[in-house]
Amino acid sequence: MYEGVVQSLIDELGRLPGIGPKGAQRIAFHLIAADPADVRRLAATLVEMTQRVRFCSTCGNVAQEDECQICRDQRRDLSVICVVEEPKDVAAIEKIREFRGRYHVLGGVISPIDGIGPDDLRIRELMARLADGEVTEVILATDPNLEGEATATYLARMLKPLGLRVTRPASGLPVGGDLEYADEVTLGRAFEGRRLLDV
Repeated sequence: MYEGVVQSLIDELGRLPGIGPKGAQRIAFHLIAADPADVRRLAATLVEMTQRVRFCSTCGNVAQEDECQICRDQRRDLSVICVVEEPKDVAAIEKIREFRGRYHVLGGVISPIDGIGPDDLRIRELMARLADGEVTEVILATDPNLEGEATATYLARMLKPLGLRVTRPASGLPVGGDLEYADEVTLGRAFEGRRLLDV
């Protein structure tokens, strides 16, 4: 539609997750109109990211060194590992400032439709981390969808013989939500995870 580098930019932006053709076009024209110094800074940051960012050798989170900041933190509880799908899940849990253990990033979920099986995830690395007996609890914090549930069930079956406490974060109704708009799975989980009120 556009000529040369403008169309190439739109095409490249459109390959990013969550950005459709219209969004890619909007971003492209924003960059074209932006201060060249701002665009150069963005380009330099992208290049630097490809050179410096890697995955933590211990947990699989994003890092700039061999180990991520969380794995290097001596104050973290070594007896608890929270298993998540992607590095962005680590960031989401860290925001609540409630969890003081360590993480293990699987790098996805079991999804036969997408051709992703257990061998495509970082499950062997998880089992190796559990071998020394220091970990007593594993929290399976995969997404509460079909693939996340299947992955959590698969891992729970693998971990059960190790004698570990295997838990899953509670799920249910969001604060401010209405019962009439809750789906059946969410409402069912809310009733399963109900707790005693101390009045």
